[in-house]
Amino acid sequence: MINKIGAVARIVATLLAIVAAFMAIPSLNVALLLVVLGLIAGLAYSGDEAVRLFLVVLVLPAVSAALAAIPTIGEQLSAFASNIALAATGVATTVIARRLIDNAKGDIASLTGK
Repeated sequence: MINKIGAVARIVATLLAIVAAFMAIPSLNVALLLVVLGLIAGLAYSGDEAVRLFLVVLVLPAVSAALAAIPTIGEQLSAFASNIALAATGVATTVIARRLIDNAKGDIASLTGK
């Protein structure tokens, strides 16, 4: 069930990133919504995918800056890459939080001898 919810959040975040890159959405905080959708999508990620995810979070801002130089459509492509970076940052935050919780559980278990 969590995987389905995460997949839906990822799809909605991607669609919102595309729409928001090409048109303004009044009275909607797109950045906040993308991060929240990313946080939800992060529940479906495994630790094996974390390294690639962190690479995406680190590289997308540079890609966004490079895309901005393209005439005519560069601004929209840059906005799309920035929007995806926001969602990916939310996903990474969830992955990191889950890892910290797992570490804390392991530490507590080792202290209690279980």
